[in-house]
Amino acid sequence: MPTAVAVTLGGLRVASSISSAAEYQRVQDVAELIVGIGDFVHELQLERDLTARYVAMDRRGGTMLSLIREQQAAVDAAAQRVRSKAETAGDAFGDIGRADLVRLRGRLDELPALRGTILQSRLPALPAIDKYSLFAADALRLYDETVQGAVDEGVIAGLKSMASLARAEEEISKQRALLTAALVRDRFETAEIDAFTAARAREVSERNAFLAQATPAQRQLFSDTVTGQKVDRAEYLRALALSLTRDGLSLRRIEPGGQAVDTWFDAITETGDQMHKVNLALARSVISRSVEFQGADQRVAAVNVILVAAVLLVVLLITSVMARSVVRPLRRLRSEALEIAGHRLPDLVQRLRESDSAGSRQVQPIGVVSADEIGEVARAFDEVHREAVRLAGDEARLRGNINAMFVNLSRARRRWWSGRSP
Repeated sequence: MPTAVAVTLGGLRVASSISSAAEYQRVQDVAELIVGIGDFVHELQLERDLTARYVAMDRRGGTMLSLIREQQAAVDAAAQRVRSKAETAGDAFGDIGRADLVRLRGRLDELPALRGTILQSRLPALPAIDKYSLFAADALRLYDETVQGAVDEGVIAGLKSMASLARAEEEISKQRALLTAALVRDRFETAEIDAFTAARAREVSERNAFLAQATPAQRQLFSDTVTGQKVDRAEYLRALALSLTRDGLSLRRIEPGGQAVDTWFDAITETGDQMHKVNLALARSVISRSVEFQGADQRVAAVNVILVAAVLLVVLLITSVMARSVVRPLRRLRSEALEIAGHRLPDLVQRLRESDSAGSRQVQPIGVVSADEIGEVARAFDEVHREAVRLAGDEARLRGNINAMFVNLSRARRRWWSGRSP
């Protein structure tokens, strides 16, 4: 029973360690897929914002169209990496995550149609931005599914921080597209300013969520990375654009000479790029932590397997020794008992019968001297052997006495007949 309990507990620990290692492998696969999705969204955001600028320019400008085509190639390459990774990592998600992944793969196939619709139609900038945003939203939805089933608090915090930061980056990109389109026309449309302020509010909310979920080290990484003159310039231009719009003034006042579009696009792109860099660092941290814990669980499982095997081996050795200690005396008891029953006792009885005397009654005991039950059986058999010898001796003595009695009677009879003869 103790052995069964030990083996059962060891088996449960092995199963638990293997299950935990598999879970960390799942988290690693999901995080690696999310890295690919994050890269795809980052490239798609730039395509969207360049396209919004092109649309605001009334779809004129060969240089801008060339930039868009180059960016489309980068997006297609990132999309292909997502497809490839999804083939192997898709099963790491739950049911909802797999459904979201199927939806995203469908979106990837729809990209050519989306581009054709926007570039070849008269669709305004805001609806074009919204159509691209649907693709990004479906991709970002998968971030929320990464934490499903995760058990380590550090991993969960890292995944949640990645999700918040990715959504904040998306809102920054929307602001880039909206203000770029407005700067091209020197003014915001009413719907555009509403969308711009809403994107700004969501960005602040997601940043606060990130700061609340992130560890001190992650917050410090964000502060050290998302900083610099361009980041400050983007914040200044954004505030200035909102102020001018509230006052009903033209956005041309932001920077005389018509360079405000390039200045804003470059500055806010730096902010988004730095946030994406932080997100990649968070992903690497999650993957590294998952690999570390997976290795630890695998080592624990290996140690438990060794311990269980060692326990079984010790039990097997003890059982073997005990079996030998039982089998050897049993074999000797059996062989000597058969020898006594088949040869020694019959021979002794025969000799006693032939000698008409009791003879020697010494009985050689069975050579089993242990004090356990087998030894007791051997002693009992010795007693039976002695009793059989004693009975045989008594029988021989009785037979000798009877023979002697008949001899004496025969002699007395001869003497009696001799006395009566004339």
